[in-house]
Amino acid sequence: MKETLQLPAQLAGHIWTMRAANSPRRRPHRHDELEVNLILNGRGRYLLEDRAYELTRRTQIWLFPAQEHVLLDFSADFEMWVLVFRPALVRQACTTPATRPLRQLAPATHFCRQLTEQQTRRLAVLFAEITQLTADPARFNAGLAYTMLTAWAAQSASEIVTGGNIHPAVERAVHFIRRENTPVTLDDIAQHAGLSPARLSRVFLEQTGMSITTFRNRQRIERFLSLYTTGTGQKILETALAAGFGSYPQFHRIFKQEVGCTPAAYRRTL
Repeated sequence: MKETLQLPAQLAGHIWTMRAANSPRRRPHRHDELEVNLILNGRGRYLLEDRAYELTRRTQIWLFPAQEHVLLDFSADFEMWVLVFRPALVRQACTTPATRPLRQLAPATHFCRQLTEQQTRRLAVLFAEITQLTADPARFNAGLAYTMLTAWAAQSASEIVTGGNIHPAVERAVHFIRRENTPVTLDDIAQHAGLSPARLSRVFLEQTGMSITTFRNRQRIERFLSLYTTGTGQKILETALAAGFGSYPQFHRIFKQEVGCTPAAYRRTL
């Protein structure tokens, strides 16, 4: 799904920390901006196109504009830096043969590396310094370009994280679940994927780190959050059914489990 990031107009990108405690589950997405993540704590798992990557402290992963990705799961202590760079900044800063790969929309190679402890600490300090410059766009943009090139330079001397191939049946199941907007059964998903329900469930859990039920629930919640707006008279139940839930009690239970509050409380926060 193509996503439009809400970035301050005068800035050439943005930088922030994502923590498990204050981050909603994300849906598969891509965006026009180049992105890099640096893991500081905990463990997570990315699904990047047809490969799954285990994320631990010191993992740095680059996400390109045409690459759909989703953070499948993460531990309670998960924390990472997130940096995004507008296309204009990437074109302006990446002019050498060593940096031109950053100008691609979807390179043939995935760039996931395990940095050293020294590299991780240096980048974390640099990232923190740049976040203090948002009130001065000229300095922030110059610092963001330097940060992008410094993070990219750390790639060359780092250990490659290859990731694991996603089983074709799991990939078919993931895409089928993403498109689901009416309730379907596990048998329906398995038939589409080409495996028996039992084998698909086992392989899906092995490769994604979560059950099919958990993945479906999170996709439905993300679809609900994407569809739901307040101030338009839109009903929570109608939106929940449109997102693929079979009943309000099911939606209420899963919403509270995944989001951490009831649907009514969530509406009040909006």
